[in-house]
Amino acid sequence: MVKSSTGAKLRSMASIDPHQPEPEPVSIAGEVAELPVDVPVIVPEGRATGTVVAVTLVGFCAFLNLYATQPLLPMFRREFNASEVIVSLTVSAAVLGVALAAPIMGLLADRIGRKRVIVTCLFGLAIATSLAGTSRGLPTLIAWRFLQGLCVPGIVAVTMAYISEESAAHHTGSIMAMYITGTVVGGFCGRFMMGWVSTHQGWRVAFMIAGLATALGTILILQLLPRARKFVRQTNAASWLSAAGAHLRNPRLLTTYFVGFVVLFTLVGTFTYVGFYLAAAPFSLGTTALGSLFAVYLIGAIVTPLGGRMIDKLGHRLMLVTALSMGAIGLSLTLSHILSLVIAGLAICCSGVFIGQSTAAAYVGKAAGHSRSSAAGLYVSLYYLGGSAGSILPGLLWKHGGWPACVALIITVQLITAVLAYKIWRD
Repeated sequence: MVKSSTGAKLRSMASIDPHQPEPEPVSIAGEVAELPVDVPVIVPEGRATGTVVAVTLVGFCAFLNLYATQPLLPMFRREFNASEVIVSLTVSAAVLGVALAAPIMGLLADRIGRKRVIVTCLFGLAIATSLAGTSRGLPTLIAWRFLQGLCVPGIVAVTMAYISEESAAHHTGSIMAMYITGTVVGGFCGRFMMGWVSTHQGWRVAFMIAGLATALGTILILQLLPRARKFVRQTNAASWLSAAGAHLRNPRLLTTYFVGFVVLFTLVGTFTYVGFYLAAAPFSLGTTALGSLFAVYLIGAIVTPLGGRMIDKLGHRLMLVTALSMGAIGLSLTLSHILSLVIAGLAICCSGVFIGQSTAAAYVGKAAGHSRSSAAGLYVSLYYLGGSAGSILPGLLWKHGGWPACVALIITVQLITAVLAYKIWRD
């Protein structure tokens, strides 16, 4: 009788519709009570597949928009008669918005739930992107880009927390890598589409198309992303501040935040200023060609899932050092005046960046141990502050040493980060 009853219960669990309301988890002193290790937990196949597809699509929609103006910077420089640093504000304004809003979105997600914040912010991003296409001048465009950035952390940081909480420990790295893969493909598609459409129809139409694509993707995510099973609501802001204070006293988390800062510093600094480098002689690439250049991201889409599995097998420290080394080697190749070598170097560099991002993002939940949403919010803030710095600081060196000075700065920061993380992180 006991055996028969147990089998019936397990069959019942396996037939659960993943889209039906789920019972709240048992919470003891603010922590989710875990089942004993010898009790089997059956996750419906539809739910697992829906989660992977949904988080990949979330990453795609968020990054379809965030860096979309990078291939347009030489065009903006001509159209608005502005300097490299000024037109790069269309990148840094969005990134700064992300950094400022991330802690607030982490707090909000702890109060009202993960999926609700993700979907609401995706719809907000779609609206802001479309309205950017109505801009009449550079200041208005920068303002809309800032508002786009304010929506992104409710997508990025909360999705990271969702993955850390809902994934089995031995699958977190691979699922996080699928999310990063979505960001890689979305980043390429956004830049390529903006470059191509801007050349043929104008950049305003390109923003309208990106906004519509984001809205359609959000509708799919609303249907596919299951409700969180392990979410524990926190209604006390003081508890969030207390958790944030604890995170900032955690050496491993602080190091992880710095790693995130450097990862995006590398990516934004590289792909913001390499456009000016390749638009000038001897390359003289146009807007469409610069947008096509981001096809190197697709190599990252292949490498990143493999890197995620290697994280689970080899550990975070070794994979981070590998990723940063790839970035330094790739950047060194871009100093060549042979276009094929420059493209190869960018492919190696961005693949290293994506593996580094997967490694650091997966390590946040491991290092935090509790209050993962607030930990992820702080991570995203520092991550995007790194991106904002990457869109400005290399530009200051550009005036004096051009692209080689930018490369020297980025490689130096990468080497410092590799040594620091290897010393402080623990697998």
